[in-house]
Amino acid sequence: MSLLTIGSVAFDALETPFGKTDKIIGGAATYITLAASYFTQKNNLVAVVGGDFPQDMINLLQTHGVNTDGLQIKQDEKTFFWSGKYHTDMNTRDTMDIQLNVMEHFDPVIPEAYQNCEYLMLGNTAPAIQRMVIERLHKRPKLIMLDTMNFWMDVAWDDLIQVLGMVDVLTINDEEARLLSKEYSLRKAAAKIMKMGPKTLIIKKGEHGALLFQGDRIFFAPALPLEEVFDPTGAGDTFAGGFIGYLASTDDTSFENMKRAIIYGSAMASFCVEKFGTERIVNLTEQDVNNRVLEFVKLASFEIH
Repeated sequence: MSLLTIGSVAFDALETPFGKTDKIIGGAATYITLAASYFTQKNNLVAVVGGDFPQDMINLLQTHGVNTDGLQIKQDEKTFFWSGKYHTDMNTRDTMDIQLNVMEHFDPVIPEAYQNCEYLMLGNTAPAIQRMVIERLHKRPKLIMLDTMNFWMDVAWDDLIQVLGMVDVLTINDEEARLLSKEYSLRKAAAKIMKMGPKTLIIKKGEHGALLFQGDRIFFAPALPLEEVFDPTGAGDTFAGGFIGYLASTDDTSFENMKRAIIYGSAMASFCVEKFGTERIVNLTEQDVNNRVLEFVKLASFEIH
């Protein structure tokens, strides 16, 4: 089934306790589409970059089967840029620099060939843009998944609440779930958020795994204890790409299949953090992915006699 992803394709400059990088490829849509490429062959992208964005980075997406016909190139403008520095615990970071550039006036244009997408992934961007994409599709996809963050809860609350009423799945972290719901208990938070529109909620807890809520059903996916974590940038987007990519490949949106999808998403995220940026997720094999998923199965399976 075809997947359409909207979000940022960007430059990142990163610093962690293990080193630092100059400008490297980043952005939510980059991580999402690369992760999804291991599962679905119809992988379409809508985003915008400036004339400073290298062709070889676009080629990288294309070699992974990502259709870049919807990637706008504004020759006289600059690509979105974010610079961040992570603290020793790798769970907190400081934004050192952010330049919206082409993203400031991003007007998503959806090619006709993308119009019949069955799965839609709305990467983290302004809620007004996310709503615009839904409204510009001629037919509602089978499943719409949305990612957002605390920034939009602070500056675009009304727009966010409106778009939440239009989606099927929401993915946010635990801090954002508490901010959105004004509830500390994640179970209470989930119940309140699902009343806002999304029937399914994923609450990401970083190195502590992820929770899947749907109605009164709950599933917990652990995070794999890794020997080394170099860079958590993009892990949440890689998780989302693995999750929706797996759903699209199986064309099964049941709760049971979402449980499998959350494990595949977690497996993809576990690769992402092992190196800087997208470096680790661009050269995986099918066997790599399957072996990593089996590690998750072993981690969480047990018998009771």
